[in-house]
Amino acid sequence: MRIIRIILFFLVLCTQVKAQELEAKVSVNHQKINQSSTAVFDDLQQQLTEFINTRQWTNMQFRKNERIRCTFNIIVNKYNESDNSFECTLSVQSVRPVYNASYTTTAFSIQDPSFNFRFQQYDKLEFRPDVIDNELTALVAYYAYLIIGIDNDTMSPLGGTDALTVAQSIVNNAQNFPSKGWKAFDDSKNRYAIINDMLDSGMEPFRRMQYKYYREGLDIMAENADRGRAAISEAIGLLQKSHENKSLSSLPLVFTDIKADELVNIYKGKGTTAEKEKIVEILSNINASKNSSWRQMK
Repeated sequence: MRIIRIILFFLVLCTQVKAQELEAKVSVNHQKINQSSTAVFDDLQQQLTEFINTRQWTNMQFRKNERIRCTFNIIVNKYNESDNSFECTLSVQSVRPVYNASYTTTAFSIQDPSFNFRFQQYDKLEFRPDVIDNELTALVAYYAYLIIGIDNDTMSPLGGTDALTVAQSIVNNAQNFPSKGWKAFDDSKNRYAIINDMLDSGMEPFRRMQYKYYREGLDIMAENADRGRAAISEAIGLLQKSHENKSLSSLPLVFTDIKADELVNIYKGKGTTAEKEKIVEILSNINASKNSSWRQMK
């Protein structure tokens, strides 16, 4: 009996140990590169996987089953062995479980066409927020904090502020890197634009929308579909407000791109005609490219 109690004690203890925040799958696709040895690409994939998943990014307490699931898919477009330079496209995505359901929903998804850096086989990846001197670790850390910040916003109102502030600090300290994506005005969807919009006071309704949409909307739908859908309608109202406050921001557009199919499923054949017409009008004003989806709601 004593041995059994000891075993049970350690099992309980293990479930309470602070775990890392992210559970990431990393892939490095090098099919465009014509060279016989793939060792540097294999090492890059392994190093990034370990770097993202073993680092404690914040002081938050995470159980292992609470880690944020995400993917980093890297396509190598150019590789120069002489100076160890990579020109890549990154597709990064994170998902969030919906409470009381077997369903997971996409919380963040974006493509970065300027994921460029230098990496030599067997390089050890290290990161310090106060010393931004390695572009690869700065890039990955930026997206790690962005993922954590957005996920925290879905769990509590403006809950991701600390993580998002670190992401903004990384961008501000990375201005000397030569690659695109770090500087203002390069692109309305680049790293600088995204994080500055996230922390812009005019875009606060967008961040409050995240909590309303996920925690008070999707998480409630399993037990009360009408109440959950009503909260999602309120969230769409906040999305409209953020779009009106800063019409050039790409965040509402990115959100509606990600959520088009999900929103159709939420409203199609459900709710009142007036409710759906209002939602369709808002979404069409934000993202007319998805009008074929929005019309399905009616």
